[in-house]
Amino acid sequence: MAEQNGSSRGGSSILASAIAGAVVGAAGLAWWLLNAAERRRLAERQRRRLTLSRFQDGPSEGEGYVRRPLLENELQHKVQELNQAIEDVRRQLECLTPDS
Repeated sequence: MAEQNGSSRGGSSILASAIAGAVVGAAGLAWWLLNAAERRRLAERQRRRLTLSRFQDGPSEGEGYVRRPLLENELQHKVQELNQAIEDVRRQLECLTPDS
C-alpha cells in the first residue's frame, strides 16, 4: 500500500506542474497579445498624427504639389460648371417625378 501512496503523490505533483505550466503559458500569451495590441495602437496613433500634421502644414516641397490660389476667372468658371451640373440633376429629377 505504501507504493500506491507514493505513485499517487507523484501523479498529483505532475498534475500540479502541468496546471502551473498552463497558467504560466496562458499568462505569457496574454502578455504577448496585449503588448502586440498596444504596439499596433501606438503605430496607428502615430500614423494619424503624421497624416493630420500633413493636412495642417500643407504638402511638403518634396511631394511635387504646389498649392496656389484660384484666379478670379477660374473661380467663376468652376462656379458656372457646378451650377450647370446642379441644373442638369434638377432636370433629371423633374423627368422622374410623375405629373400630378
